Amino acid sequence: MVMDNIDKKKELQECKSEQCTIEARKMLRRKLDLLLRTGELLVESSADTSRILRNMKRCAAYLGLPEDSLHIHVTYNMLQVNLSDEEHSFSKFQRCDKHGINMTTIQDISKLTWEAISQDYSLEKYSEELERIATAKRSYSEWMVAICAGFACGGFCIQFGGDWPAFFYASIAAILGNRFRMYLNHLGSNVFFNIAVAAFVSTLIAWLTAQISTPAAMAFIPKILQPLLISTTPWHPMMACALFIVPGVPLINFVSDMLDNHIEVGLVRATNTLLMIFAMSFGIALAIKCFGIDSFVHELSMTPHHKFWEYALAAAVSSMGFATIFNVPKRLMPWIAIGGIIAVCSRNFINLGPANGNIGLGMGPIVGTLCGTAIVSIINIKVVHLLHTPHQCITIPIGIPMVPGVLMYRALYGIINMQGVVGEVTFATHNAINGSLLIIMIAIGVAIPNVFARKWIAPNRKKKLARLIEERKARGKFIDLHEFSV
Repeated sequence: MVMDNIDKKKELQECKSEQCTIEARKMLRRKLDLLLRTGELLVESSADTSRILRNMKRCAAYLGLPEDSLHIHVTYNMLQVNLSDEEHSFSKFQRCDKHGINMTTIQDISKLTWEAISQDYSLEKYSEELERIATAKRSYSEWMVAICAGFACGGFCIQFGGDWPAFFYASIAAILGNRFRMYLNHLGSNVFFNIAVAAFVSTLIAWLTAQISTPAAMAFIPKILQPLLISTTPWHPMMACALFIVPGVPLINFVSDMLDNHIEVGLVRATNTLLMIFAMSFGIALAIKCFGIDSFVHELSMTPHHKFWEYALAAAVSSMGFATIFNVPKRLMPWIAIGGIIAVCSRNFINLGPANGNIGLGMGPIVGTLCGTAIVSIINIKVVHLLHTPHQCITIPIGIPMVPGVLMYRALYGIINMQGVVGEVTFATHNAINGSLLIIMIAIGVAIPNVFARKWIAPNRKKKLARLIEERKARGKFIDLHEFSV
């Protein structure tokens, strides 16, 4: 009888131990799922790789997963986490297929990971908050995004030297082209095909608006309306009408990832950026080819001759317009407008000068673009603490209005239209090199100050996180892998 009782106690202990192991495994799987879900939302919202890793490590600290046993691997379409020691190894994968841009999600997840640690959220509360962020409606309706992005393209038209009637024509073409692209996206057709078609449609509409300013059309327009409807720069809307497609976020993320040594993800982002630029440029170049608008390609001047208050107004409109595309929180819009004014006016003052009939230093567009983006990026290192938002959420929309889209169009059109004439290769190469340099300057100006600032700020954040981790350990919130039997 005594032996039977001993055997029964041992059996009960083994059952309890086995049950505890099963429950512990379930808990660990749930925590790894939450960690992957956090990373998935960041990847699909176009956060840069360093931010994804930082947020996932904070989430792991909240979940009680020891950093020295945790391994995270990020690629463009896949996340992997592994928790292991000398005796155990647990791995999970998460596919990331939906890639958009959502700055509100990036901001909210950053706040959630800090709050979950400091306020000791339960797993249920963290999961609920995470799904609330994932399912939240975007701050702007599709028509609002189309309209705001259209006016952003109108702001580009001013920056390229167009007048105010041209601003409205570029805006109308961009609104209709962007809305048509949204419709194609809802149908589920290929993303790059949709970009090319939208660029073609926008350019076609811009070409049609240019006919309003021809002598034949002017004869039918009342004189009282001519100052509003007749543009002295009727072809300039064609340079700006499709820039709502410009892939500024993946481009800047590419540079940031490469500088942070996330080479694989950076190269994939670069490839995606090139495909988008090629699709956009092809649609515009095809429209130009179809209508034989050679003056747009070869002769049209991009040097603006406006007053600085006009540059400022156009910059503010363009920055806020792109902010709606990126779903930047509404409370950040005032600073987005101010930052856009600082960046563009600084760029124009450094770029333009007496040689082209403007006020400024005359140092050229490459130096001007780099300085303009770097200045606002450095300012934002301080502003992010005042606004409690990630650097990426306010710097990228501010930097986009300086994109040199027309140079890329001219480069591609020069390649498509080659007929063996002397100077064609020089024309295409010149525009391609200059356009590429300006785009790189935007990305570097935005990314480099942030990268260096991150190095300065990182030690303080690590100390804060280490302190919070020690507090959670004291409360017994960390996973102990020795709970699992081999």
